[in-house]
Amino acid sequence: MTFERYGTMNVNEKGHLEVGGVDTLKLAQKYGTPLYVYDVALIRDRARGFKKTFAEMEIDAQVAYASKAFSSIAIYQLMAEEDLSLDVVSGGELYTAIKANFPKERIHFHGNNKTAEELKMALDYDIGCIVLDNYDEITLLQKLLEERKQKMAVLIRVTPGIEAHTHDYILTGQDDSKFGFGLTNGQAEKAIQEVLAAEEQFDLIGLHCHIGSQIFETTGFVMAAHRIMEQLVLWRDSLGFESKVLNLGGGFGVRYTQDDQPLDPSEYVRQIVQEVKQMAINHRLEMPEIWIEPGRSLVGEAGTTLYKIGSRKEVPGIRDYVAVDGGMNDNIRPALYEAQYEAVLAKNPLGKTEETVAIAGKCCESGDMLIWDLRLPKAFSEEILAVFCTGAYGYSMASNYNRIPRPAVVFVEDGQDKLVIKRESYADLVRNDLSFIEV
Repeated sequence: MTFERYGTMNVNEKGHLEVGGVDTLKLAQKYGTPLYVYDVALIRDRARGFKKTFAEMEIDAQVAYASKAFSSIAIYQLMAEEDLSLDVVSGGELYTAIKANFPKERIHFHGNNKTAEELKMALDYDIGCIVLDNYDEITLLQKLLEERKQKMAVLIRVTPGIEAHTHDYILTGQDDSKFGFGLTNGQAEKAIQEVLAAEEQFDLIGLHCHIGSQIFETTGFVMAAHRIMEQLVLWRDSLGFESKVLNLGGGFGVRYTQDDQPLDPSEYVRQIVQEVKQMAINHRLEMPEIWIEPGRSLVGEAGTTLYKIGSRKEVPGIRDYVAVDGGMNDNIRPALYEAQYEAVLAKNPLGKTEETVAIAGKCCESGDMLIWDLRLPKAFSEEILAVFCTGAYGYSMASNYNRIPRPAVVFVEDGQDKLVIKRESYADLVRNDLSFIEV
């Protein structure tokens, strides 16, 4: 059997799977399971790859980590080390960034329903910019800024009418979307006019769009850039507005299974930059600073989840179920998106396959299935199963369904392991509960 390696993943002299130079069986023994393991070297390599491509093309740019993929103090500190910016979408993510001492000028605040309390937090911390998503938000933020006699840099999020080739649930750039102002129906132009009129409160530095997630081609990104640049020509002439920043979002695809064939991250950057640069030249526009927001493509392939195998159920003539000690509570993507994953036995990742099994989670739901058809050597109770590419939207979407504590998170690099999020305890589960009767 062969398996597709990610980052520093390797098979050591004992034949065990290792990540970051650390034996995964030792990690499971030391920290317990389920356990999220992050390959720090791979994250650094991806971050530097994006920045290097912009530098080679001599383009002013910001690479902002879309932190909804995985939010924690440690990952924010790592992104700060790599000189990335940070995309947050809630007060909780912003609070985490503050606790991580992330450089405030490199924080961008997104979201389609930011509350007054969240906006006040952003203004108190004096973050880099806020991305305006709707007319109500323009009114609310302007009022807050007036009261505080403060000015804030803002971008306007537009929906360019592009439908990327991805799952319906993660499409965001089409006209029928909860996000942003329509480019083709006049909403975006009206929003620009409102923001420009409030020049004492707003510094309109540019536009933002995001067309979707887990995208394997550049066509949608290029089309979105083209459409926005076309509009910028019109708005320059009619409104006197020139965009200093063009944020084209993220959504760059990663490899969950051998069937996935994503482009090298640098290729997305090159295609986007080439289109914007050519449009700027053709229409005598100032070349805007390009911002992108990779999330999954920075951390997705860097994550591996370790599970302990428990019970087995054999249904003659149908399938064999192998249950693990986690499931939809730590990885809801298979249930939510029908996402597919690959996995190996950590003690013998190159072992000869002997059976096809279905990997079941432990939640009390028939739909709690992690992998339907997985070829493995004979799998026994207490063995460790390593599921690949779980670094994005695993921990960040984890829940306490069935009152199951959330797993721990460990970073590995250069043969060293570091616990960055503790495993929840049963006491943590009831910490905020209040008694109905005196006990």
